Amino acid sequence: MEVIKIKTFRNKTISSVISMLMISLFAVSIIATAGITNAQTTGTDFPTYPFIDAIPKTAGVGQSILVNFGLLNNLARDGDGWNVTAVITDPDGQVERITGMTWSTGTVGKNYVPTKEGDYTLKCVFERVYYVTGVTIVRSGWYAASESETVTLHVSGEGKPEYPGHAIPSDYWTRPIDGQLREWYSISGSWVVRPINRYAPYNDAPDSPHILWTQPIGDNIGGLAGGEFAFGYQDGDGYEGRFTGAIILSGILYYNKYQSGMPTQAIVAIDVHTGEKLWERSYTFANARITTGQILSWFSLNNRGAWAYIWLSNGTNMYALEAKTGDLVYNMTNVPSGRIYYGSNGELLKYQLVNYGTGADPDWYLLQWNSSRVVMGNATSQDGSWGSAVRGRSFNATERGYDLNVSIGAGTVLTGNLIYAFPMDRVVVGSTGNMPGVGQNITLSAISLKPGEAGRLLFKNVIWDAPNSFQDIQYESYRQSDWTAISQEDEVIVYWEKNTRVNYAFSLKTGGFLWKTAPQSYANSWMAGTLSVTEGGYGFGIIVYNKLYTASVGGEVYCYDINTGQTLWIYEATDEYTESYLTENWWLAPLIVSEGKIYFGVEEHSTLEPKPRGAPFFALDAETGDLVWEINGAFRQSQWGGHALIGDSVIITQDTYDQQIYAIGKGPSAMTVSAPDVGVAVNTPVMIKGTIMDVSPGTDSKNLQMRFPNGVPAVSDESMSEWMLYLYKQFERPTNTKGVLISIDAIDPNGNYVNLGTTTSDANGRFALEFTPKTEGQYTIYAIFEGSKSFYPTMAQNEMTTTAITAKEQNSNNLMYGLYIIGIVMIIVVLLVGLLILRKVKT
Repeated sequence: MEVIKIKTFRNKTISSVISMLMISLFAVSIIATAGITNAQTTGTDFPTYPFIDAIPKTAGVGQSILVNFGLLNNLARDGDGWNVTAVITDPDGQVERITGMTWSTGTVGKNYVPTKEGDYTLKCVFERVYYVTGVTIVRSGWYAASESETVTLHVSGEGKPEYPGHAIPSDYWTRPIDGQLREWYSISGSWVVRPINRYAPYNDAPDSPHILWTQPIGDNIGGLAGGEFAFGYQDGDGYEGRFTGAIILSGILYYNKYQSGMPTQAIVAIDVHTGEKLWERSYTFANARITTGQILSWFSLNNRGAWAYIWLSNGTNMYALEAKTGDLVYNMTNVPSGRIYYGSNGELLKYQLVNYGTGADPDWYLLQWNSSRVVMGNATSQDGSWGSAVRGRSFNATERGYDLNVSIGAGTVLTGNLIYAFPMDRVVVGSTGNMPGVGQNITLSAISLKPGEAGRLLFKNVIWDAPNSFQDIQYESYRQSDWTAISQEDEVIVYWEKNTRVNYAFSLKTGGFLWKTAPQSYANSWMAGTLSVTEGGYGFGIIVYNKLYTASVGGEVYCYDINTGQTLWIYEATDEYTESYLTENWWLAPLIVSEGKIYFGVEEHSTLEPKPRGAPFFALDAETGDLVWEINGAFRQSQWGGHALIGDSVIITQDTYDQQIYAIGKGPSAMTVSAPDVGVAVNTPVMIKGTIMDVSPGTDSKNLQMRFPNGVPAVSDESMSEWMLYLYKQFERPTNTKGVLISIDAIDPNGNYVNLGTTTSDANGRFALEFTPKTEGQYTIYAIFEGSKSFYPTMAQNEMTTTAITAKEQNSNNLMYGLYIIGIVMIIVVLLVGLLILRKVKT
């Protein structure tokens, strides 16, 4: 999985919690406080009571220490604070001062990292100040200067151990995730909206096409109509897509049950780990449908944590639903139009360019609309408690939703429209058209969104003269030529031109032209270029891992160096049986980027019937273009419906072949192992037998239970694609299915752990291994499956007993065996003699 830096609020949380508790706990605290004798009271000065504490008090060199310090004196209002200084003296007598303003509870917390071994001394110093409270319960006046008693911090080579943390799960896991398992953040990402460049970190992206479960899409009949109709039911392409608006929030899939325009709208919620439908609800809001999801981080003085919402929209109205239940929490009216972006805390943002002037005297402003500002009416902080502020309320989103309204310069006019915004960074503005005296051209501008300089022009109306081959670029932009990819990290935006079939890259630092790619195949002239960030957009270009990737009608995946435009590799999705009607390749769409892999599927603008068979769904190594895995004839995508998405390391996708939803990911398996139930003589061969089965949620369906009454076998990664087609799509049973590798181990009667050997299960999930026990006593037998790309590990255990044979018993056995052999020989002799006698009698 990809290791990505995660936001942490630990120190802020700890210090703020201590702040709230300190006043009530100071009587029993071990922190050092000042006595009256330490307070430098002058006249009528009120005495002050400073304190300081180090957590922990015994630490190692380089270990982060939380230093809490402040005054125990009350403050009158939220937002008020004491200016205090922590004076830290190191073992060599060097003094460091850390100054801070306390919370209204009188304390502030700062991180400190000691660099030397030895004892450090810490004290809090407060300078005399006049405080006007404005209330009667806290007195106004001079508050005396004071110093706390000192606290000693002992630093050695080895410090106090930190919490050891928890491992990423090695078994099949579900929600909820205990809040103490913080390390699991890296595998539990959400899909709140189709992300820019399809990039979805925080997932352990699937390495095989193993299916966890399947569910029908809403109430739709899918698959082959049958009878005289040897083709399928319609799947929503074109223009009436299904499974649109699908999102994943904390392990729950949500999607619009019905197509747009239906008189009743409903949302379906499904657990991505179990396939269980959690709820289905209809809403009376006029044609309101899922627009986006939201996980809001809110850290106020008294209220901290995350809040998850499903957002429905209809016109200028938006409705926030509780993600767990689907209940309406609050709504906003008069929401401005435009694409939704996300702030650093998950707040919904929108951007607008507004002219407050006239045509002759323009005065353009850049506006930022913030959904959190709508609720709190405060642009700069999270002071209020979120939950009680929103429950059951309705807000006018225009009255107080704007937290940025800055001029871009009086008289400044930018050519074009807002293309894309990167919150806290920049807004990109541009146009494509035919300017008098210039001809075909592309124009770009950028405006800063960085704090302290928002509204500053980074570059203005940078014009690039387009080649004559562009012809009528303005008309082309309405059709297939358009902006197709953009990257904040690489500071590049890419324009696709359909006639030349070339990508043109421009700098987001200067607006200038950078490079162009070699021409692509002719079929890609029909692909649309819209930036791939919204449902319904056909964007075929993505920029990730410092590369540009494109894929569309021509069926090739092109990979380019983002700095030069040089072609690095090309992958062709060839249609082996010429089912596709456009080229000998499949029409491709990039779907998901995660953990160094890019997933692709097949789509069409308007579906042919019967549908072309064998459409692939596959993953490529983003660096090399090598095929990671592929399944042909499953997970066919929809251009007008919802594409595949990923959350909690599970890919969710519709399949237009049968109108089912499929979950793809690593699943659970179960084993049995058996050994002889009665005592076995040592040195006697014994057969260890068992089974290994796929116990993913989908195997509990009635359909599979009828077909596999003894369970669904677990098979190898190399057999998975054909096996999944057989299992879930009723294709022919593959003849070359391979099982998985099983290790048979034991603890022998002497307590030794020994490996008895390895074996591979068969296509029915059964395995066996023969071994000969050499020691008398009880054996504990283990069958161990170490896991694969498709399954988590599992094991089974059983016991058997061996017995020894004495020398007398062995001699007796030998005698009996000898007599048995003699008896057999005598019987044969008698029979032969009898035959000879009969033959003589007949003659």
